[in-house]
Amino acid sequence: MMRCWPTRWLSGVDVDADTRLLDTTIQVAARIAVSRHVTQVAAERLLAAGLAMRDRLPVVGACLRDGLIGGYQFAAIVTRTDLVDGEHMSVVDAGIADRLRRACGGWSVAGLRTMVDRIVFRHDLDAVRRKRDAALADRGTWITAVEGGMAHVGVSMSAENARISHDAVVRLAATACRFDRRRKPARESDAMFALLSGEPFVCECDCADCDARIPGPVHYRGVHARVVVHVVADAGTVAGEANRPGFVDGVGVISGEHVQQIVARDDTVVRPLGGDDADHPLPPHLRSDPYRPSTALDTFLEIRDGFCTVPGCTRSAWRADGDHVAEYDHDDPAAGGRTSPEGMNVKCRFHHLLKTFGDWVDDQYLDADGHTRIEVITPEGVVVDGPAENNLDLFPGLQRVRFAVAQPPPSPRVLGGGEVPRRRRPRTADKHARRRALRRRNRAERESTHTNPGEEQY
Repeated sequence: MMRCWPTRWLSGVDVDADTRLLDTTIQVAARIAVSRHVTQVAAERLLAAGLAMRDRLPVVGACLRDGLIGGYQFAAIVTRTDLVDGEHMSVVDAGIADRLRRACGGWSVAGLRTMVDRIVFRHDLDAVRRKRDAALADRGTWITAVEGGMAHVGVSMSAENARISHDAVVRLAATACRFDRRRKPARESDAMFALLSGEPFVCECDCADCDARIPGPVHYRGVHARVVVHVVADAGTVAGEANRPGFVDGVGVISGEHVQQIVARDDTVVRPLGGDDADHPLPPHLRSDPYRPSTALDTFLEIRDGFCTVPGCTRSAWRADGDHVAEYDHDDPAAGGRTSPEGMNVKCRFHHLLKTFGDWVDDQYLDADGHTRIEVITPEGVVVDGPAENNLDLFPGLQRVRFAVAQPPPSPRVLGGGEVPRRRRPRTADKHARRRALRRRNRAERESTHTNPGEEQY
């Protein structure tokens, strides 16, 4: 399906507008718009959602009725299933609804999108191809005026090109010195204009000794050359022997064919994760420091989590921090804080700092199916379930990746001989102990609930 732009002013007549007036859907939407005092476009969206709930997604519509999802989430599901063929629609509808009802956790915008795309891909490959073809054919640019003499410039392109373009803008903006008086979004706006127009990007610090190292327009191509976009796929799809979905850093699910197009690019580097041989497990941490995760574990966490693991956050895992769920005890590593897949997850810098310096606590455990589950406890003691899914649902082969057992830390070096000095337990250690106790209490409550499934919970 391709969008057909209107044929305007043929012999003085707006042909497309006259044709639209004869459409029953447009007529009904016009009545909704007038009665609800909304625009025609908004009314058409409302009508489309209503028709989808009645004709295409009745089982998902029941989830909306029962309060499992909100209106904006239902609208997102409608959009992402709009090209599913009729014979597959009922299966996709039932599959999405079943996942919504059985999910242990919540749905961020990115998490819901990934789940729906995964189910559509499984049941209707043609819909994925049609959506990809339509999106490619419909790519373009636009400009929208806003208040204050400003305007928004937009562009649609393939996911990997979008990541490359955006990261190039961010990198050029970051070349200004630390005294630049603009806010970060303003610097990036100016950097984008410089990249598009070929004009020089300048630092606005007003310092006589400014140390900014900004490339000239002739060297802007070097800004692009340093951009890395992470794409995850199984070995069979990369080799062209299978057609299973992939995952683009910060974007979400893409088709196997799209993965193979990216692999075929001259600037693509393929690096296997490994670790699926039980006799050769991957190292979980650096040999010199059991607190620092290895490159293999860092990569595994980024692939598994996909996004920041705090509920609702959509920050890419590749632009976030690896965090020990239970705080690593440097004085007694055996007391908690394992450097392992079970003991670590990914958090964006904001949520990482929020946990480190605030009273936020999170816990992570494996459920009966071997999936990672997360709970976040607010400073008020409210327990919130983490993301309902991670990329283990998209890449089941991740469960075969094995890491070696973490090794104990090296003995501390003592200058001049003698014993290691012992300090009275500081406040940080007290905080760690309190958090460990809170996790133990919540786990006991959770296990008690699971052993009494017949009791009604409120």
